[in-house]
Amino acid sequence: MSHDYDPHASSLAGTADQDILEELYEIRGSIDNIDASLVYLLAERFKFTQRVGRLKARHALPPSDPGREAAQIERLQDLARDADLEPEFAEKFLNFIIAEVIRHHRAIAEDEAPVARPAETSDAGPADA
Repeated sequence: MSHDYDPHASSLAGTADQDILEELYEIRGSIDNIDASLVYLLAERFKFTQRVGRLKARHALPPSDPGREAAQIERLQDLARDADLEPEFAEKFLNFIIAEVIRHHRAIAEDEAPVARPAETSDAGPADA
């Protein structure tokens, strides 16, 4: 699905030489492509975390896994250092994503909670159950 937007949207038009603006627009085009990739990657990631949420809900596992979360934060901080990105930014970014995932997992757990059924009556005693 394509949405119309102006890739040259800027409040800088008329304030700088056109060659400079063209270079700026070219760089921003690359940023726009990366942003689009990030959105699609996040959507794909959330498809998998939704599967995790349904699995946890079916087996009455808690929405949050602090051990996993801590390990992931450490892992992303290491990756950030390797990529010359501030590890603190990577941690903030992942914490934001984790908070969303936990919110989704709680909602899934509520939606998929087993419905309490009335106790069945039978002539069978406890030893027969």
